Amino acid sequence: MTDTAARPEPPDVDPVDHSAPPGARVWLRRHLFRSPTDTVVTIVFGLIALWLTYKTLSFIFVTGRWDIIRVNLRLLMIGRFPEAHEIRLIVTVIGLAGWVGLLAGIVRARQVRVGRSSPDATKFSSTRVRDLTERLWLPAVVVLLLLLLAGTVGPWIVAGLAIVAAVIGRLAGPYLGTPRLSPIGSAALIIGLGAVPVGLYFYVVSAVGFDDWGGFMLNLFLALCSIILCFPLGVLLALGRRSALPLIRIVATGYIELLRGAPLFVLLLLANVALGFFVPGSLAPATSTRAIVVFTLFSAAYMAEIIRGGLQSVPRGQFEAAKAVGLSPVKQTGFVVMPQALRNVIPAQIGQLISLFKDTTLAGIAMGLFELLNVSTAIPAQEGFRGQGLIGETITFAALMFWAVSYTMSRESQRLEKRLGVGER
Repeated sequence: MTDTAARPEPPDVDPVDHSAPPGARVWLRRHLFRSPTDTVVTIVFGLIALWLTYKTLSFIFVTGRWDIIRVNLRLLMIGRFPEAHEIRLIVTVIGLAGWVGLLAGIVRARQVRVGRSSPDATKFSSTRVRDLTERLWLPAVVVLLLLLLAGTVGPWIVAGLAIVAAVIGRLAGPYLGTPRLSPIGSAALIIGLGAVPVGLYFYVVSAVGFDDWGGFMLNLFLALCSIILCFPLGVLLALGRRSALPLIRIVATGYIELLRGAPLFVLLLLANVALGFFVPGSLAPATSTRAIVVFTLFSAAYMAEIIRGGLQSVPRGQFEAAKAVGLSPVKQTGFVVMPQALRNVIPAQIGQLISLFKDTTLAGIAMGLFELLNVSTAIPAQEGFRGQGLIGETITFAALMFWAVSYTMSRESQRLEKRLGVGER
């Protein structure tokens, strides 16, 4: 006899998987059309965004008259640099590309040796190529745009030689970074690497002085020199403000508050105009040198406050641990405290350096330097373009160049933060 007792029915199975991510319709309802007010705001600002996108694309591809950029590209990039000495710039660009590749190879090999990176990181794997593409796509696009605007084969050859030099340096770098060097060998390697950009700098300056530099090259040079000089000065000022010696603390505090309270534009005017009343004209430095000094002193004051905030963020236990192991005060600061302080304030430091790079345009207004923004506002008055209202095209080009460099710096900062675990516990 069969068992006719009722068997329990299987539970109902919900065909909808609630653990799956919501679809596009659900996402739109949650984030853009949750209420009537949200719906109105979404529609209004969506239409504004579409209109701005249409006008931008129309200006770039239809109505924009970019002949003024193509004709004046050399003036925009290198200013009035003499044509007879352009070969020095070409050699410098290729040399710096090889130097950067060599430095990258050495750093990567050292990281692999100490276990901070995998051995495959020194090879051109698909992952490595993808990483480089994500990091350098914007500079590559801008360089390609400049090459297309140039319209001649010369810049293409220079770009190709620079890429080859960078690849050769990258491949040769691990041979210098892998072996363990003695202290003398390491010092010789550092001195040799530092001598390359210094030698290239004097190679160019010995033929063409600062007064004949201009364009975007001058903006990059002013920013690079000021960044290199303001950082160590800012570290010293931050340490001086926290010093236990009253005289050092008062001097550092007075310097920081004085420079931070003065407008940068006024300081540039003083360096350009008032310096002649105190220093004879034969001894006064070049205008570009004065700009570098002002940018360095001004940015160092802000950098000092940023680094001081980083020093205050280091837990007190780190100081006590450094003392407990018998480190001297200098080693406590150099090996324990300062690395943590600089790591904690990477975003603020990069933000200040980006601001410094953009502030180089003030040197053209206050000191008459022929930098990119000054050139961009001057070339629409040329005889062939006068009265045509092409200031929009020139300013857009200048904005693109500054944005490309600033965005690349910001992305590299975020990459460094992620690598060092800034903000993580």
